[in-house]
Amino acid sequence: MDFELMQKVFPFFLEAAWTTILLSVLTAILGLTCGTLGAAARLSRFRTLRFLGAAYVSVFRGTPALIQLFILYFGGPQIGIQLDAFQAGVIGLGINAGAYMTETIRGAIIAVDSGQREAARTLGLSNWQATYKVILPQAARLMVRPLGVNLNMLIKATALVAAISVIELTYTAQRYIGSTYKPFEMFLLAGILYMIILYATGRAVAWVDRKVQIT
Repeated sequence: MDFELMQKVFPFFLEAAWTTILLSVLTAILGLTCGTLGAAARLSRFRTLRFLGAAYVSVFRGTPALIQLFILYFGGPQIGIQLDAFQAGVIGLGINAGAYMTETIRGAIIAVDSGQREAARTLGLSNWQATYKVILPQAARLMVRPLGVNLNMLIKATALVAAISVIELTYTAQRYIGSTYKPFEMFLLAGILYMIILYATGRAVAWVDRKVQIT
């Protein structure tokens, strides 16, 4: 194993790791936003919104994320959508992750005993107040860990944006393989950095979960 080469290219991989982290954070924010709106639509009393929510989940969970990225980045200009590779990566992965988060959030809300809402209404709370003050705080305790799993999957899925030339860890590894012909060392270095990011994320999710369980 060429440790000297790995040490030489490490700064470039570290820079790519920051790109991966930024991509993950922005994608997670967009995914959580889409997931929240999707769950609200899925649980709406309006049939049209329920249909739209179900269609969103079915389409984006039922097709490969890579195909969705290709449609957005390569096919977007045909319909007037001009995005650079990083923007396409964030939007494409964010919307895809949102479909999974929709079901995570929806499942946590459904898991709260329906009697809680009835009790809140009996105490004079409106439906919105019952949802905001009673249902959601209990659902939050149930959704942190599953959302953590979604986040874990999302971080690993960021490797897909290498296919549209975003300079993150996987793309950087592929680029240096082309010039060094050392695939083992390059992918090992990328893999180690992915593991560090995922470990730190897992610890953060565990911390949030403990805090939520206490409150």
